[in-house]
Amino acid sequence: MENKKTIYFLCTGNSCRSQMAEAWGKKYLGDAWNVYSAGIEARMKKFKETGD
Repeated sequence: MENKKTIYFLCTGNSCRSQMAEAWGKKYLGDAWNVYSAGIEARMKKFKETGD
């Protein structure tokens, strides 16, 4: 069983900032952490349109 901590870097579109932060995290945190990036703008747009 894998016992790693996880960190997510979020920004609006996942087009630059969070991807750079993810790369930095992977470089400096190595295999000790699960490092991911994601954008939240598309979800917020859907939420505003549908109320979900």
